[in-house]
Amino acid sequence: MKRLFRSAGAAGGSFALASVTLAAAVQINGAGATFPAPIYTKWFAEYNKLHPDVQINYQPVGSGAGIRQVNERTVFFGATDGPMTDEQLQNAKSKILHFPTVLGAVVPIYNIPGFSQELKFTGPVLADIFLGKITKWNDAAIAKANPGVNLPATDIVVAHRADGSGTTYIWCDYLAKVSPEWKKTVGVATSVKWPTGLAAQRNDGVAATVSTQPGAIGYVELIYALQNKISFGSVENRSHKFVKATVESVTAAANAAAAKMPADFRVSITNADGDDVYPISSFTWILLHQNPPDKAMGKVMVDFMKWALTDGQKFAPDLGYSPLPKNVVDMEIKALGTIKTQ
Repeated sequence: MKRLFRSAGAAGGSFALASVTLAAAVQINGAGATFPAPIYTKWFAEYNKLHPDVQINYQPVGSGAGIRQVNERTVFFGATDGPMTDEQLQNAKSKILHFPTVLGAVVPIYNIPGFSQELKFTGPVLADIFLGKITKWNDAAIAKANPGVNLPATDIVVAHRADGSGTTYIWCDYLAKVSPEWKKTVGVATSVKWPTGLAAQRNDGVAATVSTQPGAIGYVELIYALQNKISFGSVENRSHKFVKATVESVTAAANAAAAKMPADFRVSITNADGDDVYPISSFTWILLHQNPPDKAMGKVMVDFMKWALTDGQKFAPDLGYSPLPKNVVDMEIKALGTIKTQ
């Protein structure tokens, strides 16, 4: 049977109808980052309401697994919070394109029994905690950033990801920019050799570890802190302002980088300039084959992406994400036109 899919309207007009020939209902499978899983789940459900014949399934298995599975074509699309490296792209079995979908923040979450105040963290302090150099909550370096706060002498328990993770990539990317020791000894990757701490699977695993472990500190995407009602701190930015992660402070980081967006969309916006910027912010990407193995599915996925980049952006703020800057959306719509669907 032949179905017509109308993609979402963009500024200044609407996209043409995409004619897709389907033998039956379309099911598209994807896998990857846990960072954007809440917004992707919402999008796939909303898109299904518009197109009941299209079901998009997503497994939040981590960015590393998402990159691997899309390259091996065990899923139709992948998702990652850390862009693929030049080497990964060169070694890919076919050309893979990056498409930013929304922006989010990675936040330091903590569980200090009997302590309810909001903590402030500098980048070097966070690096030293995760390097295992700062081991008590009343350490002088933490106290210096939190004058007048009565910090307990509780041991710090570090929680980090066990799996290949884009959230880890963003966290390490930031720490490497503010700590020469971190850059030299740990580096930046979706999987690193952690100097200390307890390992947990996925964002929800880190959130659960911190929630149940007295004295713990970890890092998760903002929505996981909000959904689990876990305390999270503000972080000092390049302007030496302590800023808490919000839709507005992440948007400020995006705007600082949007004018310099490269054609392949692989960009880091951690530690961006600006008084109002939250410094541990990032785009998150969907990965698509430029020459998809199934052209009909390719047409549907391109149509979905156009909807997600336009009408779908309105769902982002309620889930703790920031919508994409308009110029980035415009660039992506053009890039979607290079995907071979015939």
